[in-house]
This record gives sequence, C-alpha cells and structure tokens, in this order.
Amino acid sequence: MSINKMQNYRFVCTLTFGDIYGQIIVWLITVTISLASALALMGARRPVYALATVGLVVVLSLPFLLFAFVTTLLNHIELTAIEPGTKTEPIPGNVSQQQPVQATS
Repeated sequence: MSINKMQNYRFVCTLTFGDIYGQIIVWLITVTISLASALALMGARRPVYALATVGLVVVLSLPFLLFAFVTTLLNHIELTAIEPGTKTEPIPGNVSQQQPVQATS
C-alpha cells in the first residue's frame, strides 16, 4: 500500500481509561487474593511455598491481563475512509491537539 493511499483513511483510537478500568480492578483483586493466600501459607513450615504461590499467580495472570488489554485496544481502533480533499478536524478531548490535515489524492 503506497503512502498516497494511506492519506484517504482516518486512523482514530477511541480507547478511554473507563474501557480498561474493570480489567485493572479484576487483576488487582487477583493479586490481593494471591497475597492473602501467601500470608496464610507463611505460618506453614516452609515459607518458600508462600513466595512461590505469589510468583505463580502473578506470572500466570500477566499473559491474560496483557491479552485483555491488547484485544480491548484493538477493538477501539477505527480506520474510516474519507473522500479526497475532505478537511478533517481533531477529535475533542484527544491527547495531542494537532493541526487539521487535508487529505489529497
């Protein structure tokens, strides 16, 4: 795809913090339960099991967290076709307020 063809599309990411807020809360609950189970195991004869439990839960939950973040991000990317010569304006509330770009053919 040539660079001239890319000028006929508008790339917009509509992801907000509220879209991933629930995922962060669930992961924090998972880590908290992991730490609680580690504290319960600290009274055992081998506290190494407590540290292994925390490590195992965190290491096994991170791929699921990253998968959830990436799929949520990809679901909020919009690629819309625009007519050549159409004047576009930045989306209100966007982090970077850039100058409007005019697409040419």
